[in-house]
Amino acid sequence: MKFANGFWVTQKGYDTKFASQPYEITTTENSITVLATTAVIENRGMTLQGPILEITYSSTCEDTIKVHIVHYKGGLDNSPQYELNEDFNFKPIINDSEESIELISGNTKVVITKGTSWSVQFYYKEKHLTGGSWRATSYVTETQFMADAKKELNKDNDFFDYPYNGNTAYVREQLKTDIGECIYGFGEKFTPFVKNGQTVEIWNSDGGTCTDQSYKSIPFYISSKSYGILVNSSDKVSFEVMSDTVSRVSFTVPGEELEYFIIGGENLEGVLENYTTLTGKPALPPAYSFGLWLSTSFTTSYDEDTINSFIDGMAERDIPLQVFHFDCFWMKEFEWCNFEWDTRQFPNPPAMLKRLHDKGLEVCVWINSYVGQRSKLFDIGKENGYFIKNLDGGVYQTDAWQPGMAIVDFTNPAACDWYKGLLRQLFEMGVNNIKTDFGERIPTKCKYFNGMDPVKMHNYYTYLYNKCVFEALEEYFGKDKACLFARSATVGGHKFPVHWGGDCYAEYSAMAETVRGGLSLCSSGFGFFSHDIGGFEATAPADVYKRWCAFGLMSTHSRLHGSSSYRVPWNFDEESCDVLRFYTKLKGKLMPYLWAQAIKTHEVGVPMMRSMVIAFSNDPACRYLDAQYMLGDNLLIAPVMNEEGLAEFYVPEGTWYDIVTNDVYEGGRYYSRKCNYFEMPILARPNSIITCGEFATNNVVYDYLNNAEATIYNLEDGKTATATIYDSEANKLTDITATRSGNGITVSYASTDKTFTVAVAGTDKKVVAVAGSTSVSIEL
Repeated sequence: MKFANGFWVTQKGYDTKFASQPYEITTTENSITVLATTAVIENRGMTLQGPILEITYSSTCEDTIKVHIVHYKGGLDNSPQYELNEDFNFKPIINDSEESIELISGNTKVVITKGTSWSVQFYYKEKHLTGGSWRATSYVTETQFMADAKKELNKDNDFFDYPYNGNTAYVREQLKTDIGECIYGFGEKFTPFVKNGQTVEIWNSDGGTCTDQSYKSIPFYISSKSYGILVNSSDKVSFEVMSDTVSRVSFTVPGEELEYFIIGGENLEGVLENYTTLTGKPALPPAYSFGLWLSTSFTTSYDEDTINSFIDGMAERDIPLQVFHFDCFWMKEFEWCNFEWDTRQFPNPPAMLKRLHDKGLEVCVWINSYVGQRSKLFDIGKENGYFIKNLDGGVYQTDAWQPGMAIVDFTNPAACDWYKGLLRQLFEMGVNNIKTDFGERIPTKCKYFNGMDPVKMHNYYTYLYNKCVFEALEEYFGKDKACLFARSATVGGHKFPVHWGGDCYAEYSAMAETVRGGLSLCSSGFGFFSHDIGGFEATAPADVYKRWCAFGLMSTHSRLHGSSSYRVPWNFDEESCDVLRFYTKLKGKLMPYLWAQAIKTHEVGVPMMRSMVIAFSNDPACRYLDAQYMLGDNLLIAPVMNEEGLAEFYVPEGTWYDIVTNDVYEGGRYYSRKCNYFEMPILARPNSIITCGEFATNNVVYDYLNNAEATIYNLEDGKTATATIYDSEANKLTDITATRSGNGITVSYASTDKTFTVAVAGTDKKVVAVAGSTSVSIEL
């Protein structure tokens, strides 16, 4: 939100007061509070009028500084609160001197200068991260001119839009950026990956992948200088990323208070580890979820014969399939959601689901949090108060999606129990997964059961929605066995994986949008990411479909899904079957590596799919890369996104090997490579071990160690590389550790009854680690 007209003048309609002097500083054993005046106090008469700001600096989590700014503190306590893992007994170090006072949390600290000028600076160890000085922290009020103008503009606003609700005050913070500093994140943003120069509004919307709107808006960003900022508000937080004042990131919250956390780390992976310590680690999706998912698509016509033709067609073509998804029309039209199968198409659902399970498939079904008036559940929800209400107390209804639909009120515990009960009936029938669509189209002129501010509930709603569904899955199937496919999210939503990228077109530009959106989302604490292979809207040419298959199978989760046409490969051309088979089997073979990386994401919080700058924070060339990524620690993926078949990518330092073609790439360079449909660059990082399993049964749940092959890639003299192998239940089997000394490599591992092979890339060296042994040696 821009308040400035240039640097010196405030826009017409606003009045801005800046924190100018730390007039009084008080401390407790774990906090510093600064009474900030908006003018330098030169005499007692200047204390007779405000505004003043009370700013408290504390820490409730190591390497995290919490900043709370308040003007008036007498407002209603009706704002939903993100579920944060704060330790209010945590005690940072406070050092007080004549010139300044500082609060230290782990390696992260804030330094507040005393005197008559405003300066607040943040550091990690001795490295300066960011800070505010003159004309930074501010309190902004609207003049009557602006209030009248906004009221006129918003008198006919849509229920889903951010309303003008009488707010006439804002708290704003501005933090300095350095020369060459880049900003990333804010959730799933399809705009350019580096957010410098952009205005970012945190407001969930159903806007597709080709706009600046977001299904998953997260008031959190990371910097190439290795720190993160979380604004602790579910309201419409507005960020000006070097777009208002070009050397600062500004963020504004309506009302009288603003709270944010600054999170330090050794590098960006460390920042995200600390962020997810605060906001929660991603759950571990079950191993089967990493296989290929196939959907009915959205508005297509289908019954059991149709879906069997898809499933049998995949089997006949030797394309491994793990999950089958039923989209909206598994339920009768106009009755979404009633949680009942349309028996005109599926006369005996339990028997059908058993037949699917007998084919080795898991089953997913689509839902949303809306109940159409034609649903038999509408009257039940109305009678029991399970729906969001209008201001007059009646049920809020709209025709925008399902005729007369109501919206489940997840602030009502009884409504949550009711909803879980409906899901449990599906689980008992044989459904394994839930696709939680929507959650963005949430009204702002309404009432909730718990009395929360409806404007601030707009973004927060999706958290309660997906939490309810995830809990139902976890309660029924058990921990590490729950998996949903969610479209909307807010802070903390990453705890309930998996999330997919929304409605994209079947063209290369949308494929690039999807990559950018996924990288931005995974820069915001989300560990797992998927998308509609081939694009959602329209039908892709075979060329786009084949390239998207390669990208989709080298994403953490892989789903074929579309809108008005089926996404089975033979509908495109026969080569599409070959391409899909090739990459599906490659992913299946990579499961020992991918599963270990998924467990690390779950335990540590570092995203499994991550941008190059997250993986290589100290490489300036990686700061702007938005068309390639790392899949786990050790695989670089460069999707081909053009008709020419060109992969254009950068390789960091070291010698990298393509695990498919065995081509070698020396790092520190950019490459342009012509690729056929089976040659998307998949490069192994130097000094790494990539373990491929014996993917013999076309099921991604198998023995990840027996008959596996652990390939050592460019292990340098004096270096050590390790690959951890788990079973499909996430029990650790062994660490395979390779150490090179001169021309010899020693490989050690725990004794096991399994037999596997150790190979060295770029050579013919290969040895068998037999059952019962604990080491092998390789001479180069």
